[in-house]
Amino acid sequence: MNVASILIATGVVAAVGLLIGIFLGIAGIKFKVETDEREEAVLAALPGNNCGGCGYPGCSGLAAAIVSGQAPVGGCPVGGQKVADVIAEIMGQDAGASVRQVAFVKCHGNCENAKTDYEYVGTKDCRMAVFTPGGGPKSCNAGCMGYGSCVDVCPFDAIHVDRGVAVVDREACKACGKCVDICPKHLIELVPYAAAYAVACASRDKGPQVMKSCQVGCIGCMLCQKNCPKDAVTVEDFLAHIVQEKCVGCGICAQKCPRKSIARLNK
Repeated sequence: MNVASILIATGVVAAVGLLIGIFLGIAGIKFKVETDEREEAVLAALPGNNCGGCGYPGCSGLAAAIVSGQAPVGGCPVGGQKVADVIAEIMGQDAGASVRQVAFVKCHGNCENAKTDYEYVGTKDCRMAVFTPGGGPKSCNAGCMGYGSCVDVCPFDAIHVDRGVAVVDREACKACGKCVDICPKHLIELVPYAAAYAVACASRDKGPQVMKSCQVGCIGCMLCQKNCPKDAVTVEDFLAHIVQEKCVGCGICAQKCPRKSIARLNK
């Protein structure tokens, strides 16, 4: 290959590169997507956990939704009121008062309280164990299996298995909802941090069956409902439930419960 051929080849490559550069520059200007400066500011104000608890794909998704008006300024459950106030100032809105929530496991059927029908030796994952006979080895088909699927997905190390039952660290919990979504038995719910009492049972079996399976299971006796002075307790399908909006935290329901199925939360 002579020098002339090399120079020609170099010139052709340079020309092509120049044309591509010009084309990309023009395309970048023509198709440029304008970004709202507020979106960057909102994203910077968010905690950056990308936990998905807000219902959007990460903090950037929530920031875009807030700026477009599709999500409230207090849409981040992890950031709470402090972050909501900052974002509200960016957006020129009133954040309002938010209610802090925490996860609560509706089961106290630990190794001492609940009976088992057989020994499970499979994969230690609740999502797998739920397909075994009876929905798991515990005699109570609604009880927590304690294999830690909720522990594995919690980004804040706020839930652990203690004596065969998942237990939430209320101070560490950010109410992202990942544990709620992962539990195959739907035993975890979000309750107000200020809530005083909640029913630690999810079984809808009749009383005699519950009594055979667990020492602290709700039998639907209705004593809690009958004695609540604020009509904050209801019993449906043999299972009690506390309406937190009505509960004043008097504790009468817990005192009257013969099975100790009602847990005190703010100890």
